Amino acid sequence: MPELPEVEVTRLGIEPHLVGRRIVAVMVRESRLRRPVNSDLATRLQGQSIRQLRRRGKYLVAELDQGQILLHLGMSGHLRILPQGTAVQRHDHIDLVLDDGNCLRFHDPRRFGLLLWGEDWASDPLLRSLGPEPLGSGFDGDYLFARSRGHHQAIKSFLMDSHVVVGVGNIYANESLFRAGIDPRRTAGRVALPRYRRLAEAIVEILQKAIAEGGTTLRDFTHPDGEKGYFRLSLSVYGRENEPCVRCGNPLRSLRIGGRSSFFCGQCQR
Repeated sequence: MPELPEVEVTRLGIEPHLVGRRIVAVMVRESRLRRPVNSDLATRLQGQSIRQLRRRGKYLVAELDQGQILLHLGMSGHLRILPQGTAVQRHDHIDLVLDDGNCLRFHDPRRFGLLLWGEDWASDPLLRSLGPEPLGSGFDGDYLFARSRGHHQAIKSFLMDSHVVVGVGNIYANESLFRAGIDPRRTAGRVALPRYRRLAEAIVEILQKAIAEGGTTLRDFTHPDGEKGYFRLSLSVYGRENEPCVRCGNPLRSLRIGGRSSFFCGQCQR
């Protein structure tokens, strides 16, 4: 599933081609996504200009003259800017045709993504309960420490709770805990403040590095231009079970925490 860095890479890639452009036509080939596409989407969008494209967690929100478009890539979706008339491939579900002759094409093989129009998505249950952005001013170690008090779940599950902080998915939770030297099985409520401060720093560092390197391509994710993300070459623990730790050389271990694969070093992470 595309995580925060992949969604941010997508935003950065398509934003220059969208902001200031007017939508002149909408083509919906498949409306059965995670939520059905608005039956009147073309009527809602045609003639509107795109004023801003921002990210909230793993969602993209396009601000229009009237209302907003909410986008989510689901498990394997992607967005591309293509010349109008580019041959349609299987799973190319929606085109937003722009006034410069290009279109924004939404491709989603598993149909777990979203493309919806609404007046204001901030009040929708999908967004209103989300925690702070890890790259925003409201996130630091003191915040994590305060939120963790009384929590008895594993710290990795705590980090991946979008009500606590958005966008720290499985890959980046593994990598951040390794960088901070924290065992992913440790109880969240028993981690001290200095360690949470180091963990928050690690999360920011890991996410910024992943964005700079174009995200992590493990299966389906590619840039809006079709290029692959290369942060996978910088992974220290994720997917490296039984390989030597980059710090101590001991074999890395794996287990399942909260139903997700977890990778760590039993020597370096305490």
